[in-house]
Amino acid sequence: METLAKSKAGAKASAGIRTGIRLPQLPSWCNWLFAPLAAAVITLCATWIQLEEQIFTYRFFWVESLWWHRAAWFAGWVFLTLVYLFFLGLTNRPPVAVTLTSIFLCVPALICYYKLQLRGEPFLPWDFAQAGEAFDVAGKAGLWVTKSMCGAAAVLVALLLLSCFLARPRLTWKRWLARTLLPLAGVFAMVFGVFLQEHVTKDILYISPDAWMQDRYYRNYGLVTAFFTNMQVMQVQGPEGYSQEAVQQVLNGVGKDNQPYFAASYATQGDNAVQTPTVIYIQAEAFWDPSELPGVTFDQPITPNIQRTKNEMAFGKCYSPRFGGGTCDVECEALTGFSMEYLPSSCKPYVEYIHSPTASIASFRKTQGYQTKAIHGYYAKYWNRENAYADLGFDDFISLEDMDNPERKRPCDWEGGLVTEDEMARQIIDAFEGKDPNAPLFLHAVTIQNHLAYTPDNYPDDERVHVTSAPEGVTEYTTGCLEDFATGARDTDAMWGTLTDYFDTVEEPVILVLWGDHYNAIGNGMNVYSATGYGSEDMNDPRVHETPLLIWSNYWKQPVDLGTVAAYQITTITNDLYGLEQTPYFDLLRQEFEQYRAKSVGTTVEPDGTYSWDAMTPEQQEMYDAHWMLQYDLLFGKNYQGAPVVQQDKTA
Repeated sequence: METLAKSKAGAKASAGIRTGIRLPQLPSWCNWLFAPLAAAVITLCATWIQLEEQIFTYRFFWVESLWWHRAAWFAGWVFLTLVYLFFLGLTNRPPVAVTLTSIFLCVPALICYYKLQLRGEPFLPWDFAQAGEAFDVAGKAGLWVTKSMCGAAAVLVALLLLSCFLARPRLTWKRWLARTLLPLAGVFAMVFGVFLQEHVTKDILYISPDAWMQDRYYRNYGLVTAFFTNMQVMQVQGPEGYSQEAVQQVLNGVGKDNQPYFAASYATQGDNAVQTPTVIYIQAEAFWDPSELPGVTFDQPITPNIQRTKNEMAFGKCYSPRFGGGTCDVECEALTGFSMEYLPSSCKPYVEYIHSPTASIASFRKTQGYQTKAIHGYYAKYWNRENAYADLGFDDFISLEDMDNPERKRPCDWEGGLVTEDEMARQIIDAFEGKDPNAPLFLHAVTIQNHLAYTPDNYPDDERVHVTSAPEGVTEYTTGCLEDFATGARDTDAMWGTLTDYFDTVEEPVILVLWGDHYNAIGNGMNVYSATGYGSEDMNDPRVHETPLLIWSNYWKQPVDLGTVAAYQITTITNDLYGLEQTPYFDLLRQEFEQYRAKSVGTTVEPDGTYSWDAMTPEQQEMYDAHWMLQYDLLFGKNYQGAPVVQQDKTA
């Protein structure tokens, strides 16, 4: 008996050695309190990694981000709590649940941090489509560890140690299944019932799309909420019956013998000897003519050069899909012919969709032997232009970083000021003079001088355009802001004069195409439009979507009244005026003129220039559906049309 007792004691001692010291266990109900605590701590640690010391700035983060947008942060916290509970139910081990939840959020936070440092943008849902490129760039750039990463890691280790004191309840397989599946169902409900529902995020969480500044979007709404709400723009439903046969059926209906649309065009009356002219696109920031405002007068003409050249060019209106922003949307329409009408309202194609070689007029012109170049007076990373331009077929992109001490103005809201229209004229001329003399050039330039916001302090008094009279309802503040805007519009007109004068002297055939991208609020909201009778308080009013469209060449000097055309028709109408070759996709857009001039922001611009908000006619609907079939094929589908695209090395 004594021997047996010693044997049992030895066995217990050996078991004690094998299992180690048993930690005191908290009651099982503490698991439910620990879950939201863990989610909050992990959220703050991930934010600390992403924002570094900015998280300790009281007003910048705790007030302007966390408190002002508390509904969005709350949604993210609930979501992460459910994620933790899922891992807890799956493993029944709190330390493992803490570890997996920390990895789930902190790894994206690390990616956010490095992307913000290297590319100026956070971790986005569509980055999965560029994973190979991202790993390649990361390998070349090298990674580093910050103090915030070390601090967050220390907090997470402390959280992990605390979780070791939580009890592991014994579970039947039914309870285990319930504890696993219920949180998982909650996770999916949050994603599909909250984050992906625009009416929920807009009306309940008070989230405003901010694709222009995704870093600000993530700071304001938190990594979880920002990431998943960005997925809204990825939900693009393809046309019914999309297939190679359906695309071919549309192409079979595209007339290859389209006759020129305008009687006074070069394609109609010229000798058509010029087939590969240099073509220069200029998208002028926020450009329109403020002298058209009823009852408003200025101390000088705003658009004298446009008026001077009006009798020797095509002139009309570009129907913009945007108001107050979305510059990249408008230029994407012009370069590709893709209509924003088919896409989610808050999407930014350069950011969300164009991640691989994509058909555009630039890629097509390259097949004709053109050099292709883009110029923009701001940083290359904004709107993802540095990558999007390469995917659209541009060989070279000159951005603010590449300009040698460019002239800049309007420093009040922009540090260092904005690159001037005059500087952009010089950049365009330099690009033309520096091109291969044996090849034509396709150039796309985007100006920025007249970007909002507007204030009379942006220009010296002797340089600023002054309002001499305005209707009684226009406020004093709006008048001052209007002077700022009018000064920029005058400088856009001066740029046009410089370019037309210069290219009138060169022997090579050149086409200039200039349009304004969108209207902006000036001063007190829509006051300048409603008080003058120019428009209304409604940002969807067609009057504040029609910007100037000018098409001039140095080899055909006939006036042509273009009327109103969509921004996505700019390339089509330029090709039609001068008889330039184009892809079947643009041939379809040419046929669209017969049904409507634009279909944008819910408005149909009829062939006679009137507006309609009623249901389309059967013929219009058929054309609308055909347009979407071919656009989807080029932007999301298999490119059954065989449109030329250009493979570019974006990692060089």
